[in-house]
Amino acid sequence: MSTPSPGYGYPQQPPPYGHLPYPPPPPPAPARRWWQHPAVVIAALVVFPPGGIALAWLAKWSRTKKIIATVLASLWFITPFLGDPPKEPTDDAKPKSVATATATAEATVTPTPSASPSPSGPPSYVGQNLKEAKAAAYSAGFNAISHDASNSDSGQWDDDNWKVCFQASAAKKVGSMPTLDFGVVRNEWPCPAKDGEPIPYPKMPKVVGQTFEKASMTLKPLTLQAIEADSAYTDVTLPAAVDDWTVCFQDPEAGEEITYPKTTTAYLKVTAPGTACPKTEFTELHPDPTPPSTDDDSDDSSSSSSGGSDGGGSVGTVTPGAYCSTPGSTGVSKKGTLYTCKGPGQERWRR
Repeated sequence: MSTPSPGYGYPQQPPPYGHLPYPPPPPPAPARRWWQHPAVVIAALVVFPPGGIALAWLAKWSRTKKIIATVLASLWFITPFLGDPPKEPTDDAKPKSVATATATAEATVTPTPSASPSPSGPPSYVGQNLKEAKAAAYSAGFNAISHDASNSDSGQWDDDNWKVCFQASAAKKVGSMPTLDFGVVRNEWPCPAKDGEPIPYPKMPKVVGQTFEKASMTLKPLTLQAIEADSAYTDVTLPAAVDDWTVCFQDPEAGEEITYPKTTTAYLKVTAPGTACPKTEFTELHPDPTPPSTDDDSDDSSSSSSGGSDGGGSVGTVTPGAYCSTPGSTGVSKKGTLYTCKGPGQERWRR
């Protein structure tokens, strides 16, 4: 006899309270984060192993994969820190050591004295102001003395007025510091060719025939105190600008040595464009007409009376524009024109 199926002939009973007639579905798997992606984890293991190891253990990998990833990443991370074995000296380094030792031995056995600074010695102060050179040498650990580099043997009372032409080690030290000996000349002078030789003073160039502007440029390298223009004719007044006027006379003369340019003034006597230079200095461009000829006695009496009226006396024949020593005295030119010794400025024979 067959066994009746459950519930056969009996009413079906409801399931117990709280039980479902079928098992519930499994819960959904949690979503994978971006940093759990295998590509991200592997890239981190290669680029930054410590961070990659941390991500590997947070990823949904099996325990075996996590251990393998940790070991490989650790080896990859510590490999660069492993030191290389010491290298043997190459063949190129051996000759250099031998050469260095040889050079050191030669320098110890046969030292060569030299007046010029060695690479390890003091720097060169040639061309610098003496005061600044002494200060710089002292800062570098050297005392300094100086002497006249020319044949004049002048003393250096003010170091600021001299410049260094030559430099050598002093024969005797000043104190405990090594001492330098500077051969010097005045700032405005050129250095001699050798220490102790005469100074090659600059010479006044010839500027006669040039325009005043060009002559000024020619004289500029001499660093003179001033360059002044004066009229080549005593009866011509200069305008404010004379750059295009022609130089007729110069003082100092061409070829004269300029020993003290800072106190030397060049005087250039010029004439207007298109006007010829006078043959001599102190010449008038438009002289007075020649007076009627008279005998010598009348000239002398006239001169005496004129001189007496001025109170300075008469000196006879004078050169117009020339310097005179007795203000108020009178004289006549070769053409018979009356001149008086007067200013402004230095007294000259003026009309």
